[in-house]
Amino acid sequence: MSNDWIKKHKTFFYCIHMWEFLYNFENFKRICPMGSILLKNILHEESACQILIQGNRISGILPADAEVNLPADAEVVDCTGKAVLPGFVNMHTHAGMAMMRGVGEDIVFHEWIDRIWKVESDIDEEYVYHATKVACLEMIKTGTTTFNDHYWHMPMGYKAAMEMGLRCALAYVICDRNDPVESERQKMQCREMYEYSRQWGHMSQFVIAIHAIYSVSEPLLVWAVDFARRHGLKIHIHVSETRKEVQDCMAQHGGMSPVEYLDSLGVLGPDVIAAHTLWLSDNDVKILGERVVTCVHNVNSNLKLASGYMFRYNELRDAGANVCLGTDGCASSNNLDMLETMKTSAMIQKAWRDDPTAMPLNELLAAATANAGKALGLDIGKVEEGALADLIIIDTENYNFLSPGTFLANLIYSAHSDCVDSVICDGKFVMRGRVVPGEKEILSQARHEMEGLSTR
Repeated sequence: MSNDWIKKHKTFFYCIHMWEFLYNFENFKRICPMGSILLKNILHEESACQILIQGNRISGILPADAEVNLPADAEVVDCTGKAVLPGFVNMHTHAGMAMMRGVGEDIVFHEWIDRIWKVESDIDEEYVYHATKVACLEMIKTGTTTFNDHYWHMPMGYKAAMEMGLRCALAYVICDRNDPVESERQKMQCREMYEYSRQWGHMSQFVIAIHAIYSVSEPLLVWAVDFARRHGLKIHIHVSETRKEVQDCMAQHGGMSPVEYLDSLGVLGPDVIAAHTLWLSDNDVKILGERVVTCVHNVNSNLKLASGYMFRYNELRDAGANVCLGTDGCASSNNLDMLETMKTSAMIQKAWRDDPTAMPLNELLAAATANAGKALGLDIGKVEEGALADLIIIDTENYNFLSPGTFLANLIYSAHSDCVDSVICDGKFVMRGRVVPGEKEILSQARHEMEGLSTR
């Protein structure tokens, strides 16, 4: 069997490999059923309480002194000195870039993306698997329980996320660069990947990712949107990330901005997750609001690449758009820390608007949690009875919380992500006491894979 034949039929081998993994994963879940967890003496909305988790959902939020009838196998966890929050949701990232930090520093966007594409031309599915495990490790350590990914070799991303225990939305990436042959290949592979994804469990969802209007031909873009809507899938796309993208679009499409162009094609709607949406006119804001599009602010990436900083949060919110937060990939933001993203987002809003009341704490937290649950159609991003048990436990017994201020103020403006003590996703601990199982092995394997890439 020749290497060329194997390469041509790589998708088939992906599917065989992943079906085997899924079979083993489902068997593991049957052998190790989810139990019950009681979080005692935990601070929730400034008051001590008890939180009962049964299976993968929050079944009760009770007074601290209430008697609780627990199943025999329940685990009781004393959370004195700790507080609970919904797990953060990273609504735009490229997890497979976790080992590309620093590959394109101090250069403008169009040079940066050319360099990234050159690096990506040399990576394979094994690289993406190990990089995604590194990304998941970092996200767990910093309090993220769900991520919306936009990257290549999706089956490897799925395998990594499931092994790490995180909830995810994983994309088949559409990006033909106006090549008709590549366009037809991607249509075929997209269909195959969708069929493969139908074997997934409840922890993952399949998303159609359209890279951008400048990297996807119009016929393929329209095909991808139609495919997504015929199958009830979310659509994830970069929109108006740079001034140049807007200027080029207006030159090529009769003065229309990227938002206006996409709207003219019938693309925009509540099922669309638009990453960046940074360079927007008043009419763009109006359209995004009317179509109830989810707009994802990626402040650190935008600042670092000098793409811009005047994200129109107030205007988008008031127009009816659903605003969320993301980190972008580590090749541009250099980390996946949502707490850092929250702090920077709020401070930049306050600064450029000359308004210290901009992006208040409750809206900031919602953009990192509940709004994302709405965008993905998931019962996450809230600490409520009946919600999915995706929670983070914050250690408040340190100098960052020695303050008369509110818990949220101390967390977002004073603390760092090392205050995230434990993480629960889908009713199971994925980190306890800042220990993630297998962390050293994950990093060791990643270093080995990076050595292989440098050799190639």
